[in-house]
Amino acid sequence: MPSPGFAMSTFFAEIDWRYLGELFFSGLTKGSIYALISLGYTMVYGIIELINFAHGEIYMIGAFTGLVMAGVLGSLGFPAVGILILGAVAAVVYCSAYGYTMEKIAYRPLRGAQRLSPLISAIGVSIFLQNYVLIAQSGEFLRYPNLIPDMPFLQPISYMLRPSSFLIIVTSAVVMVILTLFIKYTRLGKAMRATAQNRKMAMLLGIDADRIISATFVIGSALAAIGGILIASHTQQINFNIGFLAGIKAFTAAVLGGIGSIPGAMLGGLVLGCCESFASGYISCDYEDMFAFAILILILIFRPSGLLGKPKSMKV
Repeated sequence: MPSPGFAMSTFFAEIDWRYLGELFFSGLTKGSIYALISLGYTMVYGIIELINFAHGEIYMIGAFTGLVMAGVLGSLGFPAVGILILGAVAAVVYCSAYGYTMEKIAYRPLRGAQRLSPLISAIGVSIFLQNYVLIAQSGEFLRYPNLIPDMPFLQPISYMLRPSSFLIIVTSAVVMVILTLFIKYTRLGKAMRATAQNRKMAMLLGIDADRIISATFVIGSALAAIGGILIASHTQQINFNIGFLAGIKAFTAAVLGGIGSIPGAMLGGLVLGCCESFASGYISCDYEDMFAFAILILILIFRPSGLLGKPKSMKV
């Protein structure tokens, strides 16, 4: 009879570590994009308790902005890296303006209404933006240029970590750190935390709640735009409908991590992305979404407030 040590060594020897690494980094890539988008969801919900279902469309518009900039700058002879950087800047500015306008027109007038009204407004904005891009661009998948340069230091592991995946993972981590420090130490970040804790009390202390809420939409939209540019460069194709499913997945990630928690949004995105990747790799691509949502249900049964969320207490 073989010893337990021999059985364990045989088990590890039979594992396809190369394939496992591919699935792991694929999951991190997906999860990092979900995390970038879910940060916008969780910031808005944390302050005004609104589920902004149009947030996925902001991500989609960011990708299309990058495509338009790539066409313009490419015709002028700009290098790929320059197009990527300038396209990202343009997408951030453009999507931030969309986020600010959306909050001012669609949500602010309904702030004192019943909760169902702003929710329906968010769905309406989502449908409007989808059809607006459908008419302005096309219903077909459009090719997106590869703007991310080769990274020689990744050559030994290029079979499982592409340069675009590496850039997505690193960017997501850097954004997470910067946003955490911004919320914790800056004056605007402290005002956001105060408004999230008790908006009326914050207003009594001289905080302009409307300005803080608008700033939250702007920051969340900027992060979604970055995600749109990165994922479009990674997949090298986009269409008007990419924001819908990505938005649903990002919202799921925010709930999974604990909606209202910035580290929770990041963790939820990574968990969801890895679950999808391993499910598609070892079970079937057809069950990728089902497995991800099954994990969500299972976690919420034991942690109703999410992985890093805290049970909500009544404000007095």
